[in-house]
Amino acid sequence: MTDQALYDLSPVLRLMLMGLTVALGPLAWVWLRSRRAPLPHRLRMLTLVTLFLTFDLVLFGAFTRLTDSGLGCPDWPGCYGNASPLGAHADITQAQAAMPSGPVTHPKAWIEMIHRYLATGVGVLILTLAVVTWLARLQARKLQEPVTLSAAGSVADVLQPWWPTLTLIWVCLQGAFGALTVTMKLFPAIVTMHLLGGMVLLALLRAQSARFAVTAGDVQVVTVPRSTWCLLLGGFALLWLQIALGGWVSTNYAVLACTEFPSCQGSFWPNMDFRLGFTLWRELGAGHGDANFTFEALTAIHYVHRLSAYLVFAALLLLARQLYRAPGMRIHAHWILALVLLQLVTGISNVVLGWPLLAAVSHTGGAAALVVVLTGALFSCRRAARPVLRQN
Repeated sequence: MTDQALYDLSPVLRLMLMGLTVALGPLAWVWLRSRRAPLPHRLRMLTLVTLFLTFDLVLFGAFTRLTDSGLGCPDWPGCYGNASPLGAHADITQAQAAMPSGPVTHPKAWIEMIHRYLATGVGVLILTLAVVTWLARLQARKLQEPVTLSAAGSVADVLQPWWPTLTLIWVCLQGAFGALTVTMKLFPAIVTMHLLGGMVLLALLRAQSARFAVTAGDVQVVTVPRSTWCLLLGGFALLWLQIALGGWVSTNYAVLACTEFPSCQGSFWPNMDFRLGFTLWRELGAGHGDANFTFEALTAIHYVHRLSAYLVFAALLLLARQLYRAPGMRIHAHWILALVLLQLVTGISNVVLGWPLLAAVSHTGGAAALVVVLTGALFSCRRAARPVLRQN
C-alpha cells in the first residue's frame, strides 16, 4: 500500500457540487411552500429546514463515529483523492484486503462520505441564509422599508444578518474540526470538540428561528419569575457540561467500562484514574509515556459522566416543573420531561445492553434535542423585573 496524503484538494469542486445538489431539494421546497409569504417568514422556514437537516447531520455523525467509520476515507475532503468511494474502489479494496476489520472498508467509506455530503449541503444552506439575509437587509435599508409585520417590529428589525453570519463562520470552523478529526486520526479532544461544535450549530439555528418567530409576532415572549429564569440558565449550562462529558466517554470508548447499573464493577466507587482519564491533549489510547490507556482511566471517564447525569437529571426535572407553572411555557416543559426520560432509558440501555447502536445514536439525538428545546425556551421567555422597594 502507498501512503495516502492526509489532504488532497483535487475533488473540492466536485464535492461542492455534491453539496449544492443536496441543498437544492430543501431550497426548492422552501421556495414552493412560501413563495407568496413575506421574506421574513421565508427566512424563518429556511432556518427551520436547515435546523432539521443539521439535526440529521448530528445524528449521522454519531452513527459514523459509533460504526467506526470516521476513518473510512483516510484523507480529506474526498476519498483517496476522489469525490466518492466509487472512484476510490481499488484503493479501498486494497486497504480492506490488508485489514478486513480495519478502519477502511467499502461500507465505512460510504458512511464517511455520505456524512461529508450532508455536511456540505448544510453548509450551502447556511451560506444561502446568510447571503439572502444580508441582501434583504441592505435592500430594506435602501428603500427605508416602512412595512410593519406586527407590533413587534418592521422588516428591517427582523432582517438582522449577524446571527446567520455568525452561524456561517461557525460552520466553517466546524468543517475545519471535521478535517482534523480525520487527519489527526480520531484525536479524542478534536472529536469531542467536533461534537460540541455540532451542538453549538443547532443552538445558533434554533436561536435564529425563535428570534424570527418572536420578532414577527408569531410567538409571544413569556415573562417568568427570576428563579425560573436562573434555573433555565443553570440547566442549560449543566446540559453543555454533560454533553462534553458524554462526548469524552464516546470518543474514548469508555461506555463499557461499567456494564451494570447503578453500581460499577460491583462497587459504587470503583478504582479510577482521574488524572489519566481527564488528560485532554493525548492521542486515542495513549497513556503516560509509552504506556497504554488504563482501564481505571476509562472507568473514571465513564463514572464521572454517570455522576454528572444524576445532577443534570434532577436539575432538568425541576426546570420542567417550574416551566409547567408558567403560562405559555408548558410545551417546553413537556419536551424537557420527555427527553430527560429518553436520555435515562437510552443511557442505561447503553450500559446494561452492551452499547447497542440504536440506543447510542438515540442518546446523542436526545442530547441534541435538549439543546434545541432549551435554546428555544431561552428565546421564548424573559425574566421578570426585580420589584422596586418603596421607601417610606
